[in-house]
Amino acid sequence: MMKNMKRFSVVGIIGLVLLFFQSCEDSSETFTISQPTAPVLANLNFSQLQLDAVNTTNPALTLNWNEAEYGIQAAINYAIQFSKDDTFTNPVTASTITGQSSVTLSVNEVNAAAGNAGLNPFEWADIYVRVVSSLGTKNSETSNSNAITFKVYPYFNYVFNDYYLVGDATAPGWNNNNNNPALFRDATDSNTFYYTGFWADNGHFKVLQTKGLWQPQWGTDDGTTVGNNPGGGTDPERFPYGGGNGIPAGYYTFKINFASNTFTFEPFDATGITSPASLTVQGTSTANIAMSALAFDGHIWYANNVRLTPGNIEFVTGAGAKWGASTSFSGVATDGGGAVPVIVEDDYDIWFNDLTGRYILIPLNL
Repeated sequence: MMKNMKRFSVVGIIGLVLLFFQSCEDSSETFTISQPTAPVLANLNFSQLQLDAVNTTNPALTLNWNEAEYGIQAAINYAIQFSKDDTFTNPVTASTITGQSSVTLSVNEVNAAAGNAGLNPFEWADIYVRVVSSLGTKNSETSNSNAITFKVYPYFNYVFNDYYLVGDATAPGWNNNNNNPALFRDATDSNTFYYTGFWADNGHFKVLQTKGLWQPQWGTDDGTTVGNNPGGGTDPERFPYGGGNGIPAGYYTFKINFASNTFTFEPFDATGITSPASLTVQGTSTANIAMSALAFDGHIWYANNVRLTPGNIEFVTGAGAKWGASTSFSGVATDGGGAVPVIVEDDYDIWFNDLTGRYILIPLNL
């Protein structure tokens, strides 16, 4: 009797173990999709589109397509891509949508897509459009539609940010709207900015994005990394040493990268560099405009609210030297370096540094 009971217990335990392992098997559903059928983008009823720089929120075009097929019931994602070539070498995504087969893009959206795709403003050029379907949050199993094309005439799309100095180490002091000097943007890396000049003794400074506003602002609290900080009161996040002692008076180069959130602040030898007696903006874009030197630092020149038209400018000294370069908006000018191209009409603040040759043209209305 005892032997039978023992045999039953062992068998029962084995059964329970088998039942446990069966219950732990993966019972999730597996979906199988077929080879996707690509979406088909319908042709437009026009061949040319001139974009209106005034009414930028108005609809510019509506795209329609036949939905892609994946062989299952699922919400399909669609990305609207623009390109300057028919092979979509560097496609730009203008919009995304899920579960629909039509989208209307505004004037501003089409203009931004054209500019980001590499088309020049104020010129007729071909633009290519396609729809790319995909599934899920990871946009898996992509499938490209046919491409359609039309000619577009974009207006100018100013894609840069501009930045300004404030603080007791700088010309405007702690006044955020006192002709604050602009940082000079790198011509090939729009995230990198420079400022070389004189800094006051035992001072600190911050970086502002908009004159007259305290936000957004940047500083440091560890002397190494850049922080986008709230400011106010006696906050320690100030360049170059956070809450430590201010810098000794002298010439320094400040370099900041807004992509990596890093900066450097290093001494600059200004020995033997003399400023010109006068400096004038000249060229086909404007009548001659006299620039002014900062009283705080005579190596930094500016001209505010200057109307420039498409053409070019140079920085001409009183001795007749002509400083320029080939890059619009910002760059490093050299004596005899050519004329700076002005590609769009607007009112500009112009800054020039005779220590480094760096210049920046900041449009005020774009």
